[in-house]
Amino acid sequence: MTDKVFERYAIFYTPAAGPFAERTAAWLGWDSAKSADVARPEIAGVDLAKLTARPRQYGFHATLKAPFHLAQTASPETLRQALDEFAQNHAAVRLGPLEVSTTHGFLALRPTSAQPGLQELAAAVVTKLDRFRAPLKEEDIARRRRSRLTPRQDQYLCNWGYPYVMEDFQFHMTLTGPLRENTHGPVLAQAHALITPVLPTTLLIDAVTLMGQDAQGMFHQIRRSPFGTQ
Repeated sequence: MTDKVFERYAIFYTPAAGPFAERTAAWLGWDSAKSADVARPEIAGVDLAKLTARPRQYGFHATLKAPFHLAQTASPETLRQALDEFAQNHAAVRLGPLEVSTTHGFLALRPTSAQPGLQELAAAVVTKLDRFRAPLKEEDIARRRRSRLTPRQDQYLCNWGYPYVMEDFQFHMTLTGPLRENTHGPVLAQAHALITPVLPTTLLIDAVTLMGQDAQGMFHQIRRSPFGTQ
């Protein structure tokens, strides 16, 4: 997808090709690495397509730098080059185990313990590559502010284009949109059954991935840049 012009860009962590990436792509119904639809599992009494409609657009990932429009002074190629350079000068971060969790009312994979190195990495992605981000429009700021941001989050929104960065960054890999109380059990059980067998005992954040959003709202993997030190 390197020759395609996208409407927005983002920097995510995406897992390397393998059973973990394949199983989670199937859960969402979209493989962003292959830019292809994937058949979802069936869960009795649960409309998984509806539950995964929003996260499906992004593909399976963890956000490091939230989607942004490209600055007028930047180009997709200079962004790709800068991401490669960034990756070569950073070391991989080793996480502990992940768990399937319904914290905050939606299903996601989250670390079971705090990871200081991960916070530092996410902050570096946000700040060192921010020159490629176009300023937010007033309507985008107003929309974000409807979420009742804290003063610190509001300042981050103005500074970095996204409120949940730095101290407010929480690594998670989204599996559903908001869950109704009566769907928690079946969805959680199915996610455990399907994903736990391929879940790495230790997740290595070994690369950053440049993503592009097409006119239909779907995100595609443009380049997965491995870190210089694994």
